[in-house]
Amino acid sequence: MSDRLNALSVHLFTATGAVLSMFAMLAAVEGKWSLMFLWLVVALIVDGIDGPLARKYEVEKNFPNYNGVLMDLIIDFLTYVFIPAFALFQSGLLPGWPGWLAIIVITYGSVVYFADTRMKTKDKSFAGFPACWNMVVLVIFAVEPEKWVTLLVVIGLTVAMFTNLKFIHPTRTKRWRPLSLAICILWIVFAGWAAWVDFAEGSLAHWGLIATSLYLVLAGIVQQIVPEGIRRVN
Repeated sequence: MSDRLNALSVHLFTATGAVLSMFAMLAAVEGKWSLMFLWLVVALIVDGIDGPLARKYEVEKNFPNYNGVLMDLIIDFLTYVFIPAFALFQSGLLPGWPGWLAIIVITYGSVVYFADTRMKTKDKSFAGFPACWNMVVLVIFAVEPEKWVTLLVVIGLTVAMFTNLKFIHPTRTKRWRPLSLAICILWIVFAGWAAWVDFAEGSLAHWGLIATSLYLVLAGIVQQIVPEGIRRVN
């Protein structure tokens, strides 16, 4: 295929995320939380693949008619923020005023963060928590912590969006990238597994989710604290 057709194909692939978000929302409205998360996991896989493809086929150069970055942000807000926030509230995992507070801070904080032009660091990581509420809420569904713990996690991560704390991008942050990418793939496997078994208690997927989530949340902060090794100059 020509470069232009390849670039167009990437745009169209990215756009499938909107359809996946609709499928997830329909499942959420019916209270089918496991099915909702399965659709969101598929959307996450699409989001992880389309970026490298966009860079490979230089979509901005070869098919500038469509703004792939804008398309990606629209879909990400649906799949990363809006639908997970709805699920957290509607499922009853965080009822009453804590639920209202959670969905307000998640949606309001996230839309402001998405519009921040300083969200990326020089090493292609994220400055502040990157509003990956789809991942956070899935872990909450799997683990079902105490309600006050859930509320503290939501508020803490919302505040973290507006700090200089670094959060890695598994495919773009060069430092520890092979390990980070492997951990991210494992997280997706555990997430799909947990949703597939309807978040059954005692599932090994729960512990896998916790371990991989801790790495993805803390790796960037550890990189800030621990400088890279000094390379010897010949």
